[in-house]
Amino acid sequence: MREREWDTAVRGPLASAAPVLVLVEGEAGTGKTRFVQWLLALPELGRAPRLTVNFKASGASIVHDYPPAKGTASAGPEATAARRSGSLQPRALQPKALRPGAPATPSWLAPLAASSLGELASSLGSGAPVLLVAEDVHRADEQVARALRTLLADPPAGLRVVLSYRPEDLARPGLVLGAPVGYPAELPVIRLRLGALGEAEVRRMAVGALGEDRCSAPFLARLHERSGGIAQVVADLLEELKAAAPLPRSGTAKAGQKRFTARDVDEADVPVRLAELVVGRLAALDEEPRRVVWAAAVLDESLSEDDLASVAGLPTGSIRAALMTALSEAVLHEPGPGRYGFRVPMAAAAVYHLIPGPVRRELHGRAAEALASRRPVPWARLAHQQKASGRTADWLESVENAAREAVEAGDYALAIGLLEGTLAHSDVRQPTRARLALMLAQSATRGLHSDKTLEVLRRVVDDRALPAATRGEVRIELGKLLLVVARGNEGRAELRAAVDELSNRPALSARAMSVLGVPYWPGSGPLADNLAWLQRAETAAAGSGDAALQVSVAATRAAVMVCVGDPDGWRCLEQLPRESDDPRILQHSAWGLCCAANAAIWLGEYARARELQAEGMKLYARSEVPFAEQVSRGTSLLLDMETGHWAGLATWARLYVAEAGEVLGATGEAMLVLGLLALAKGELDQVDTWLSGAGLSGDGSPVPRVVAASGGRIRLALAREDLTAAAREAAEAWARLQAASVWVWAAELAPWAVEATVRSGGLDTAQEMVDEFAAGIESRQAPAAAAALMWCRALLAAAHGKLLEAADYFRRARKCYQALPRPYEAALVAEAGGRCALRGGLETTTGLQELSAATHELEALGATWDAARVRAELRAHHSTQLPRPPGRPSYDERLSPREQEVAQLAGDGLSNREIAATLYLSPRTVEQHVARAMRKVGALSRHDLARKVRNGEPEG
Repeated sequence: MREREWDTAVRGPLASAAPVLVLVEGEAGTGKTRFVQWLLALPELGRAPRLTVNFKASGASIVHDYPPAKGTASAGPEATAARRSGSLQPRALQPKALRPGAPATPSWLAPLAASSLGELASSLGSGAPVLLVAEDVHRADEQVARALRTLLADPPAGLRVVLSYRPEDLARPGLVLGAPVGYPAELPVIRLRLGALGEAEVRRMAVGALGEDRCSAPFLARLHERSGGIAQVVADLLEELKAAAPLPRSGTAKAGQKRFTARDVDEADVPVRLAELVVGRLAALDEEPRRVVWAAAVLDESLSEDDLASVAGLPTGSIRAALMTALSEAVLHEPGPGRYGFRVPMAAAAVYHLIPGPVRRELHGRAAEALASRRPVPWARLAHQQKASGRTADWLESVENAAREAVEAGDYALAIGLLEGTLAHSDVRQPTRARLALMLAQSATRGLHSDKTLEVLRRVVDDRALPAATRGEVRIELGKLLLVVARGNEGRAELRAAVDELSNRPALSARAMSVLGVPYWPGSGPLADNLAWLQRAETAAAGSGDAALQVSVAATRAAVMVCVGDPDGWRCLEQLPRESDDPRILQHSAWGLCCAANAAIWLGEYARARELQAEGMKLYARSEVPFAEQVSRGTSLLLDMETGHWAGLATWARLYVAEAGEVLGATGEAMLVLGLLALAKGELDQVDTWLSGAGLSGDGSPVPRVVAASGGRIRLALAREDLTAAAREAAEAWARLQAASVWVWAAELAPWAVEATVRSGGLDTAQEMVDEFAAGIESRQAPAAAAALMWCRALLAAAHGKLLEAADYFRRARKCYQALPRPYEAALVAEAGGRCALRGGLETTTGLQELSAATHELEALGATWDAARVRAELRAHHSTQLPRPPGRPSYDERLSPREQEVAQLAGDGLSNREIAATLYLSPRTVEQHVARAMRKVGALSRHDLARKVRNGEPEG
């Protein structure tokens, strides 16, 4: 924070009684006014008379007189009137307004009459500390500057002066007051330079204005880059973006709501303040300096003097003087030795739009010639200049060269950006269109694609002029992308169409059939249909003689077998090649291993999941596929959540969602993790936010993720006592499993679906669900599903009143979860088993031990909501079993244990009704507890209440 730097630099000297001068130097928009506001708010400076003078561009000044503290001279009536009216007119000093007996006006005040320093004279004459702040002194006229030089050459005792200025606008560079000042040796002179903000400071501003969940890493990087880190530009840009896509009233972004990307910064208008500043300075230039600035705007980068000369079309003898003028007028800036450009990069756009069309086209033509002569040729930048100069054929050639170069370097994001923009133009004809479309499709499946990629590819496959084979190949990639972004039905439709279009190209057709063999997405049909597609793909691949294609299909087969819990899947994975000179083979093997790692998590094979992921990522690293790293990170987050590694997990998941930026479909696991963690912690208002995203709901999202999210939504509905919603969610999620017929995926859903069905009166239906689940995982290797089935049987036994049998099933389920390990679920079934034991009345000691163990395990994980519920059960049991002393226990002004629980849950965002359901209290009782707790700790809000309780202010 800049305040810390300011505090260290100036607070001590300004608080002393000795004279001191602080020079605050900063370009336009770097925060000089903010510094003055911070300074004037310091309490130790509020006791002394002070005055600020703000010099305006018009030459006039606005004077703000502050009434001195009690016991010092008061401002005269004229100063008070001016302060109230906000007069902008210069006012002459009125000696008669000084209090009776005040010292005579010092001689230095006479030239400053236009600034109306008023009764500061009396304090200066007495030697008392006085603060004078003059903002933007680069605008002060010579009379005022001379007076300030005189004052600072012989400063009165106690005078503290703060002068702010723009170094680029000084009449004589390097001289703040227009001429040297004879500072006395005993006067401390402190120079505080305010420069550009760093990336961390820009991020803080963006998150504060837009919300953390809406600021992707690419957006933040581009915001810092294009704003130049100038604070005012950043603030203005954020205001524009916030106005274009405002936050909801709650102030938090909802899943699926607009998240800002680098493209948003590129497409934003230049802020008015910045535009007027640079355009105003440009207007003061003559023709040749203006052409230099135009050249810089056209190239939009830092340039050498020779580059500017060639693009501006100026003779060698003129460029030096023209460039010097542009620099002295602060239109251009020198970011590095021998390099020149705009201080704020996006200012180039404000200048660019003012260049007359014919001149602009001419400048682009010369820029293209200059870039074409460089070695190596910067193909992407050259393409931009050629397009703007109207050289269409050259533009397309450069785009193709740039995209090919980017693909070879593994920079798929650059290739995608180039090709998206090019294919969006109707000027691109065959056969160039076919080549570029195929390059885009292949890059999109390997790189960091966006929604615009999908739009462009859709237009490509709708182009009937495209050769059928090319269209079919592009359609395969489009189908795969649609699957990734949770639009499964559309993706499968494109893949089936590709199979038909590629009937004469069996090798290409096999790629489409292989993807259709994956049962991961809704609409895939029963598992038998997926296996039939895989068989067709294997037959076509075997006949193609293409080794890479054969490995691709084999990898898919292995991943699918693991996915459905077939024990032979592990053997198939071992047979995938790990060594090859063909990078395609390594990529296919890596894909199979990473997909199997993700599938192993849903099975509960966590140790194998970690091994497969590590091995797959090593292969991917050798074949340079960046999108795989994104997917792998999501898998790691899910794995850590399942196995109870929750410390810092929510932070990492949020960071991943932010960094994903425009990468569609890459954040499903992270959002699932955030939703389920929020549920365990009792942040119920956040559960819907995370579990309702496009990748966790709907008919196009991956089945295992959707049913896991459904389990969380069912729990939320049960917590809110909304049995109708819980039962409806359970029925819909169960139908998805029935359609997919991959029952190992029911592990995350079945216990909650069965509980919701039982509690809503569907005991017979619940029995059918459990029977179907049991039959579906028979002969499957799925330890998580086996544990969940045990849990479901415990729920049925409890519903039938067989409490001891239910308690036994819960204990067996607990051992299964502990063996996986799944510590959170192990604690939850311990809680359920303890409740059964207490309800049966035959195993009270065991039941209490199980509840106590569950409490400790949940607290260790950070599952505060669950832990509060279990503690409430323990307290309720003790209150009915132990004799109670007469009267109520007195906690005076301390919080009772119950009030502490209620306060914590209230601060976590639970409503009174939700707290009541958690702690088995009435909403009215909860309301009373919240009110008493807030009164006792002096909290201003429910959130403040929880903070004070966590910090121990006070405790029971």
